[in-house]
Amino acid sequence: MNQIIDIDASLLRETAPSEGSLAQRVYLSVKEAILALDFPPGANLRKAPICERLGVSRAPVTEAIARLAAEGLVDVVPQSGTHVSYFSMSEIREGVFLREALELATVAKVTRDLTPEQRKLLSRNMRLQELMIEDEDITGFYQADEDFHNLLMEFTGFHRLPAVAQTVSLQVRRARLLLLPTPGRISETLVEHRAIFDVICAGDEAAAQSQMRHHLGQLMPRIETLHDTKPELFNTP
Repeated sequence: MNQIIDIDASLLRETAPSEGSLAQRVYLSVKEAILALDFPPGANLRKAPICERLGVSRAPVTEAIARLAAEGLVDVVPQSGTHVSYFSMSEIREGVFLREALELATVAKVTRDLTPEQRKLLSRNMRLQELMIEDEDITGFYQADEDFHNLLMEFTGFHRLPAVAQTVSLQVRRARLLLLPTPGRISETLVEHRAIFDVICAGDEAAAQSQMRHHLGQLMPRIETLHDTKPELFNTP
């Protein structure tokens, strides 16, 4: 049986008025805490600590939680309470499938249409990934990793694509944060990104898709191992 624990509301980031309405700001703060695993699967989302930490009334917190529930990050159970959703293998598999479809289409188009300026931006990102590894900054590397994939999607010229990709793979993003500290994984990820970058720059569309497929194919076996070693993070039958 999964254990329910209380959240540590002090981990919530205080947002700025420029980030939107009160409900939007609460939503962003709580969502970031969930995706960063500061609020782990099963954490009890009591409204009072959130209200106190962010200095808001219950109404924007209620609205934010409803949005998070619609995204599958929060479970609202009448007479039982609200908690951070456990990982779901079925949802993760679906997210990986959808993300792969988008990534393969993306890398093919970018390889065909890459501009010199886009190549510079990708090269700069590769150097940043290397620096994060040298500094042993796992969180920084994760962000640089995300930026690498987001850059590719932005280069397609389809402005909604990065947001769509993030939406379909929310559950995958949470699981990936648990996997990056695995010894050697960030170095392997850098090698895979470098291979993708090199064939994109060479203009080899088929090789770019092949390298991206190989890179993304490392994910599910590792998540399945995570499921076996930390079953308390996942939905129970």
